[in-house]
Amino acid sequence: MQQIINFIIRNKLFLLFLLLFSISLIFTIQSHSYHKSKFINSANFLSGGLYNTINNTSQYLNLKSQNKLLVEENNTLKSILYNSETAIDSVILDSTTAKTYKFSTANIIKNSYSGTDNILLLNKGKNDSIKQDFGVVTTKGIVGIIDRVSSNYATVISILNTTNKISAQLKKTNHFGSLVWNGNSPNIIQLIDVEKIAPVAKGDTIITSGRSSIFPKGIPIGTIKDFELDAAENYYEINIALFNDMTNIEHVYIIENRDILEINNLLNENNE
Repeated sequence: MQQIINFIIRNKLFLLFLLLFSISLIFTIQSHSYHKSKFINSANFLSGGLYNTINNTSQYLNLKSQNKLLVEENNTLKSILYNSETAIDSVILDSTTAKTYKFSTANIIKNSYSGTDNILLLNKGKNDSIKQDFGVVTTKGIVGIIDRVSSNYATVISILNTTNKISAQLKKTNHFGSLVWNGNSPNIIQLIDVEKIAPVAKGDTIITSGRSSIFPKGIPIGTIKDFELDAAENYYEINIALFNDMTNIEHVYIIENRDILEINNLLNENNE
């Protein structure tokens, strides 16, 4: 306190000047409209710049939560899209539509793609109601199928796994086959057992067929790169360029078919 008093005593003339100058400046601004408008505009400019900087900083710091919100919104839209009985290109977003498929979000925390039997690790598990044989996709296409589940984690058999086999078809027709991987390129996957009467052409889109209880029909996979008939010349062997970059995946969606128990029970009854 004594230091403050000493400072005021030492600089009393300068402080008195600042006080009188401030008072005169206030009187001048209040009594002249031109000066007043200039002052207000300058103050608005400074405060606006400050608020803009604060807002930009806040938005940057909030990117993580915003990205999470966008993922959740995409999740809701996907649930509506794949549960709609209307064609995909004319889908009506109706929240009252009966939901056969439930979508939930997860992050990949480990991804292998250089071997032949590649596995991914997700940050969701039993505590998140994740179970074996749930499908895993991204906004660009399929990723794989849930294999093992612990309390907080789940492993996924990647589509880049030579033991995996998924039903897929040509988008423009209902001709289908089995999606497999020959263990070579992580960007190319194979579709086999497609009847030779199918109108196959380079650039055609391949989608999931919906003939399994794991993936709904219509999830994109990739486009036809090239193709040939097998040794017996009865079926096509097709190379597909994946939409997904399997070497660079972070956010995924887990698909639960809520009717899978009913479907499996019915199939088991037919096999007895």
